[in-house]
Amino acid sequence: MKTFLAKKEDVQPKWFVVDASGQVLGRLAVRIANVLRGRNKPTYTPHVDTGDFVVVINADKVVLTGKKEEQNEYMFFNGYVGRERYRSLPEMRQKHPEFIIEHAVKGMLPKNRLARKMFTKLKVYAGASHPHEAQNPQPL
Repeated sequence: MKTFLAKKEDVQPKWFVVDASGQVLGRLAVRIANVLRGRNKPTYTPHVDTGDFVVVINADKVVLTGKKEEQNEYMFFNGYVGRERYRSLPEMRQKHPEFIIEHAVKGMLPKNRLARKMFTKLKVYAGASHPHEAQNPQPL
């Protein structure tokens, strides 16, 4: 019996939609990362992008447990000495709510070229509408 290895020509990606309102950020990010990688399929192959597209709506309504809402900070560094900036989670939720989910999912993907390609299949929107209705996404 031979081991099955998927080829990129044989992969037919699907589209899924996830409503993030009221869901815990970490648990949601794990599910999204596994679908992006293709870990939920029996044809999963680590060196081939077998994952699906994921559309996340209501990103501004994601929930964090404990004191993380007040304590979480995101650091940005532009390369110059002393130029690191910290943004709190409520500030990021107000200005750029998509970043919260994107940052969590990106941290759960591997750090290589294939994962950067997988990350482009994640589409996050703050509101309840998205422009991907033509792809007929299924609920995850």
